[in-house]
Amino acid sequence: MKKILIIGATSAIAEATARIFALRGDNLFLLARDQERLSVIANDLKVRGANDVHTWAYNASGQHDNETFFANAIEQLGGIDILFVAHGILPDQKSCEASVEHTLNAFEINATSVFAILTYFANIFEAQNHGSIAVISSVAGDRGRQSNYVYGAAKGAVSIFLQGLRHRLAKSGVQVLTIKPGFVDTPMTASFSKGALWAKPEQIARLIVRALDRKKSVVYTPWFWGGIMLIIRLVPDWIFHKTRL
Repeated sequence: MKKILIIGATSAIAEATARIFALRGDNLFLLARDQERLSVIANDLKVRGANDVHTWAYNASGQHDNETFFANAIEQLGGIDILFVAHGILPDQKSCEASVEHTLNAFEINATSVFAILTYFANIFEAQNHGSIAVISSVAGDRGRQSNYVYGAAKGAVSIFLQGLRHRLAKSGVQVLTIKPGFVDTPMTASFSKGALWAKPEQIARLIVRALDRKKSVVYTPWFWGGIMLIIRLVPDWIFHKTRL
């Protein structure tokens, strides 16, 4: 039985992943902004087999008094084996291009708030010499593209932060998993046209849990996005700049 703290627990991917943890009989602590939605998810997870489920409303964009907040969560959970960070927004690129405020807000939610969370929890995991930290980044962070470079910049920063954290915590035996989903059919992407490259949250969740079980460092979900992004990274600028990606 694992003790698992999920931040951004109302996201489609986080909820699908929590259901797998529940089937294993794990203890779960769910954090997200919408307490009403958290309560619905918690009840569902208990029915599915979770040993215990706690919930607290939490706004990731406000970073005051985080240490006390997180310490209380860990105390109620009775320790921590896995931290799963799954919160974020998909900003409108055009709005960000027109507004410094929108750009900085998107970066705050998708990157800076994640840095704050990880800075606190890294010390907890380092001291206890075990456990797993799993964070959802994105394939968008692998190369800046005109269609979503504000979002991509934030996710790229998260991936680099996790890379350094992984290096730091390696000697402590702590797993740091960077999760890089491609296109996922969620409420956040409801307005997008869907095609063959799109995956369901349940599929992503299974790959996340498998990567945690196998102590992976980086996982592209689904797997073929690793090959797609390798090609995109290798395309020379003089060719890439002629595309509409």
